[in-house]
Parts: sequence; structure tokens; C-alpha cells
Amino acid sequence: MQVLIAEDEPATRRLLEATLQRWGYTVCVTCDGTAAWQALEAPEGPRLAIIDGQMPGMDGVEVCRRVRSLPADRYIYCILLTSRSGKEEVARGLESGADDYLRKPFEPVELRARLRVGSRTIALHAELIAAREALRVQATRDALTGVLNRGAVLDALAREVGRSTRMGQAVGLLLADVDFFKRVNDTFGHAAGDAVLCEVTRRLGEGVRPYDLVGRLGGEEFLVVLPDCDAAETFQLGERLRTRIGSAPISFEGEPISVTVSIGAAVCVPDAPSTSEALIHAADVALYRAKRAGRDRVEAAMPIPV
Repeated sequence: MQVLIAEDEPATRRLLEATLQRWGYTVCVTCDGTAAWQALEAPEGPRLAIIDGQMPGMDGVEVCRRVRSLPADRYIYCILLTSRSGKEEVARGLESGADDYLRKPFEPVELRARLRVGSRTIALHAELIAAREALRVQATRDALTGVLNRGAVLDALAREVGRSTRMGQAVGLLLADVDFFKRVNDTFGHAAGDAVLCEVTRRLGEGVRPYDLVGRLGGEEFLVVLPDCDAAETFQLGERLRTRIGSAPISFEGEPISVTVSIGAAVCVPDAPSTSEALIHAADVALYRAKRAGRDRVEAAMPIPV
């Protein structure tokens, strides 16, 4: 682990550097508070810091205060070095954001113990962040395909429709349904059906723009949200996705499975604002028209009423 040393006194600085290197730490050495802050605020800066309370330019208390203004996802454990015997400076340092303090001259055994506490704290914080991220993914992602789940993609659509109204930009919507999906399950089994859904998802993701959003509504239905996309562009993108999905069979355990999709396209335009519910309904009507017309096609909705 990399440790920052911020100490303006040469003898103490050299002793700290030699001691930490002997214990196997990678050391970043600075001589004043300004340099310490610049090192700590860097994206890949040290996560463990030993900071002298009294330094030129910026004192250790101010460095700790600034460190606590950084994003909480990147926690930096700060040990404040103090040469004063009074409790006021210690209290001021801890209130400013220091995690621990050490009096000078320090005892190596005490320093090592405090560094270990800091290392454990940083590791625990990283585990908590990872667990939070895992919960966020679990809450917003479809367990099978990995794209946005029903709730997340509907929330994303509502945000884009609201943005469309505010910014005066169109937003397109594609509602895609895998044709004869029950036949796939009945003929090849549910494992094959899952493989088909995952491959359809992959082809959808590769066919959209980087900022478009793909989500699974449920079963074999997918929603594609297209920010800043007018009616013609929405229909063209729908055709591109339909062609991409049906261009080649999906292989499952050596068996080729031919798959097509039917797509309903709808657009919310600034001069005819609507709601996300109305947009989905319009795309759903267009989707069923595509189904009735023979499947493996894209149908565009009628203009959405105000």
C-alpha cells in the first residue's frame, strides 16, 4: 500500500520514510501541506496519509479538512502528527477529519499499529463500496441478460420524456418482442430460450448508439430508449436492429435456432408532448400491428396525442 508522508522537518521525514520502506510500504514524500493536498486529491493518489499538524503553506488540519471534501467512494485514512502536548490541536485535527493522531517523537511500534488500523479501515471501506455497487446492479439489472430491468428502464424512459419536453428534443422508443418464443422453449427447452434471450440482448446492445438504453420489460419483450431521435431515425434504427437479430441463427449446443423480432416504434416530439405511459402504449399498438402483419417487421405508431 502507498503511504503519503507530509512532514517539513527533514530528520522526522527521513526517519518516517526509512521506517515505512522497511515495513514494505510504498512511500510518497512531501515537504508541505500544499504538495500533500495535490498528491492526495489525484485520482490514483495514496489512500493512507501521515500528515504533520504544523507545516508551511497549508497546515495538516486544513489538509484533512480538504481530504474530507473528496468523494466518499475514495476514502483516505489520515493520521495527524503533532508535537504539541495540549489536547486542543488534537481535537481540532480530529474535528477537521483526521482519523487518528500520533505524538512526536513517535514510537515505531505505535506507528505500525496505527498504520495497520488504517489499512484495515481502507479495506473495509472498499468492501462496503463493492457491496453497495453489487446491490445497485442487482436492483437495476435484469438477472438473466444483464440489461436494465423493467423498473430501471421505465424510470430511464420517464427521465428522457421529461428531458424531451424541457430541452425541445424528440425521444424515440422501440418495443421489441421475440417472435414465436414459446416455440423455442417447447422445441429446444428453457435453457435454449435463456440463451436466445441473452443473444438477442447482445445483438440489441451492439446495434444501438452508445447513449441509447436497452432494458428487458419481462419475458421476451425488450424496450429500447433513444434520446434525441426523431421518427425517421427511430424507424431506421428499429429496422437495423430487426435485421441484425434475424441475420444469423443463434447456436445452442450445436443446434441453430432461427430467431426474428417484431418491433413497434413510437416517438415523443416537443410540439406534441406526452407521457412515458402514452409512449409505451403507442409502441405496444404498433407492435401488435407488426405481429398481425406477419411478424419480423417494424411498424411505426400513429402520432401520440397531447
